[in-house]
Amino acid sequence: MIINVRTVYNLIHTVAPFDTQQEWDNSGLLVGSPLQEVSSVLFALDVTQPVIDEAVALGAQLIVTHHPLMFSAIRALTDETCEGRLLRRLVTENISLISAHTNLDQAAGGINDTLAALCGLVEVSGEGFFRSGFLPEPMTVRSFADLLEQNLETTVRIMAPEGKMIRRVGVCSGGGSDEWLRAAESGCDAFVSGEIKHHHAIAMADVGIAAFECGHFATEEPGLSALAEALQNSLNHVECNVRVFISAISAYSFPQQP
Repeated sequence: MIINVRTVYNLIHTVAPFDTQQEWDNSGLLVGSPLQEVSSVLFALDVTQPVIDEAVALGAQLIVTHHPLMFSAIRALTDETCEGRLLRRLVTENISLISAHTNLDQAAGGINDTLAALCGLVEVSGEGFFRSGFLPEPMTVRSFADLLEQNLETTVRIMAPEGKMIRRVGVCSGGGSDEWLRAAESGCDAFVSGEIKHHHAIAMADVGIAAFECGHFATEEPGLSALAEALQNSLNHVECNVRVFISAISAYSFPQQP
């Protein structure tokens, strides 16, 4: 069975409906044609020059990212900006681009549900971008940080006394520091995000919430990998011979030098 970009778009839509994205977001098909045939798909948190290199090497006709391009209107498509170079390269290589951003953040089984699971939480609840749940047993701040470093494969910045005991934890991936207020309203002892703003950390300390900053990439990439696995399962179910790859490129890789 031959599929095209529209097929992949529709399968993602069933998991993370594109019409649930925030009004300021730019999720959807951003580059390419919905009719382009697809035999290989590459998932990556961001489209970068090394990720495009990887797609070319894999023979991928489609890249699916979490973070979109063209958040703001662009008036010129030239090689003088990072975004311009990326867009021109995608067109030159005939690679389509789909981005699933805030729709995937909020989706059931999406970015934040995946993060909550990796935090070891049970009885998880929440809507929108925020999730909260309980650790099976109370843990010290230090022990929970060790668990996060292992499960997220990252370095955790702790903003709390390491001996403090915690049980209820709120999470919001990426740059989700603003959601700490919902953690406070939910009675959380701790809050996990990719990036914690300084003034938010101070406010959390004032009300006794332990803050854990785990890195933007580390808190979001597992959820994108879960979407890739869901897509592969869907394609296998309809017996499509399409290869789905998850990028092996480091988040901050430098382009190849000529």
